[in-house]
Amino acid sequence: MILPVIEFCISNLASGSYKAMEMLEKDPNLDIIEYSCLSYCTRCAETLFALVNGEFVSGETPEQLVENIYKHLEENPMF
Repeated sequence: MILPVIEFCISNLASGSYKAMEMLEKDPNLDIIEYSCLSYCTRCAETLFALVNGEFVSGETPEQLVENIYKHLEENPMF
């Protein structure tokens, strides 16, 4: 079974997206990965974000980021 991949930048985790990652890690239907850099430095400095199956998804708060990630997954099914 192929799971949706959620990628986080370690710098963005330090900026506040860590709480979102913790919430998402509780979902066994997601594959959560941390990277040292995802090469979105300007956007990383401006907002909380993650790459969802390779697509940029952001939020102003960790809770909003999680909500936007699930919304993105609903609107963009893998199959």
